[in-house]
Amino acid sequence: MITASFRMTGDRIDGFTVKGHSGYADEGHDIVCAAVTSAVRLTECAVNDVLGLEASVKVRERDAAITLRLPGGLGEENESTCQTLLTALMVYLTELHGEYPENIIVVEEE
Repeated sequence: MITASFRMTGDRIDGFTVKGHSGYADEGHDIVCAAVTSAVRLTECAVNDVLGLEASVKVRERDAAITLRLPGGLGEENESTCQTLLTALMVYLTELHGEYPENIIVVEEE
């Protein structure tokens, strides 16, 4: 199962960790894994490459995990944009959980 954990400080999403394998299908044919990977990569690229921010990104191959943490002091506009992007990712992954509850779970942690 894929676990998507969103790190929260109040209403602010500070970052996320997505890890695991969905187990929906064999490698190369797993639509749940493909959907999650695509959404996570898009979010990371939007934050770091499009906005030019320096969010911390760590990839751990051994447990199929990626962690992204937003930097502090983003400024009002970048903070708002990042919150929109991370909220959209959380909503999308939550909708995937609704369709594939045995393959992905989404949690919020303080």
